[in-house]
Amino acid sequence: MSDSEKNRFSARASRYARVGANMGGVAARMAGSLIAGRTSDGDRANAAALTRALGGLKGPLMKVAQLLATIPEAIPAEYAEELRQLQSEAPPMPYVFVRRRMAVELGPDWLAKFGSFEKEPAAAASLGQVHRATTLEGRKLACKLQYPDMESAVEADLSQLNLLFSLHRQMNGVIDTSEIKQEIGARIREELDYLREARHAALYKEMLANEPLIRVPETLPALSTKRLLTMEWLDGEKILGFKDADQDIRNRLATAMFRAWWHPFSHYGVIHGDPHLGNYTVFRDGNGEPGGINLLDYGCIRIFPPTFVAGVVDLYRGILEGDEARTVQAYETWGFKNLTKDLVEILNIWARFIYGPLLDDRVRTIADGVSPGQYGRKEAARVHQALKEKGPVTIPREFVFMDRAAIGLGGVFLHLDARMNFFRLFNDEIAGFSTAAVAERQGAALARAGLTI
Repeated sequence: MSDSEKNRFSARASRYARVGANMGGVAARMAGSLIAGRTSDGDRANAAALTRALGGLKGPLMKVAQLLATIPEAIPAEYAEELRQLQSEAPPMPYVFVRRRMAVELGPDWLAKFGSFEKEPAAAASLGQVHRATTLEGRKLACKLQYPDMESAVEADLSQLNLLFSLHRQMNGVIDTSEIKQEIGARIREELDYLREARHAALYKEMLANEPLIRVPETLPALSTKRLLTMEWLDGEKILGFKDADQDIRNRLATAMFRAWWHPFSHYGVIHGDPHLGNYTVFRDGNGEPGGINLLDYGCIRIFPPTFVAGVVDLYRGILEGDEARTVQAYETWGFKNLTKDLVEILNIWARFIYGPLLDDRVRTIADGVSPGQYGRKEAARVHQALKEKGPVTIPREFVFMDRAAIGLGGVFLHLDARMNFFRLFNDEIAGFSTAAVAERQGAALARAGLTI
């Protein structure tokens, strides 16, 4: 075994030990609760312990946990509520390590390739951190540098998914999570490849080229590698800083978010699977007014077969028109199997919630009078109870990030208290929809970006 292999093995073994110890302690507590009899207070206490264990790891497993919290019934409600509180900020990598990492990626003369490079990171997250820099000509840059040994950390952390899911199954889980686990693993591994992320950014620059409310940064291939991504720095302000802005400004930002998400999906079969508030900033126009959003992160991108997009449109129109056959066809297109009339109706509970604002041809908020804290809870509870009686159901893997993104997008609209006609925005995006047209546009755009499904 070479020294580098030994180092990777050692890093992975160390990660397994720490993850296993943290998770094992929580698992023991939860097992004890099962034997003694579950209580709501006990569930909350165990959920808090799980959150502390994962929060202390500051790595990919924390990202996985945040994702699970957005998938209805993937884990118990008490756990989802706790895990949503996890923050993606991680301790920054000291500059002495940054210097070494940059030398590995760009060579020992790496600093001479920049006009300037800030030692302190502008942002730090679960997989890497961002440093501000400039080109030799003075152009502002964002350098996203991956932490060392992330591949080992990801594999160690993903191995713990079985434990999370098995614990849920013991707690009367009503959803088969096998497909969810595969999907999460595939997407997290993709996020480690920054060359792929650069291709994602190029794809989005093309797809959103005609959207003046959305800006996509340009990547610099000469200063990028598999573990270093250098893009132009887009000046912007945090989107939550506009929560108290005039209604028309909040609506403009929400419209930009809507188009940034739905236009690539409805026309190219591509979604941004991580609508985290930190992935967007607000740019100002030439008059100093909030003009739209900067879309910053392209690690978690999901590319769907055009038939999946057709299923989304068919389900929408099936529910809108009361066409049961079209609704069933949509679920089957997505990969749901062994559907009964009862299971279809259970799935429709959640579909009507997700599609609700898009079915309503009027100006409204996304929650329409429901408090943000209760948004979706009633529907999730109904789904849980119905599946306990009629389930279980296996969630197709393609559904995972679609659902997550829709929930995350809705959260942004809640924060902004946007008041818009979501029905018309959506119908503008799917006007003239055809599977063949999506396939043609997708194939051409992916080829230019050097991507495949």
